[in-house]
Amino acid sequence: MNKDQVKGAVKDAAGKVQESVGKATGSTSQQAKGVAKQAEGKTQKGYGDAKEAVKDATR
Repeated sequence: MNKDQVKGAVKDAAGKVQESVGKATGSTSQQAKGVAKQAEGKTQKGYGDAKEAVKDATR
């Protein structure tokens, strides 16, 4: 695992928590921020996965 995979997974999890808190409190802005953070995390994790795949392919 590389740092992008880890950071991406953490952002995704934090976004899920933020979205849940937004739903519980009725805050649509917090829900939206949570969804955006999840997307950012998934993108970063995907980038990390791609880097790892390239590294593995060159071995």
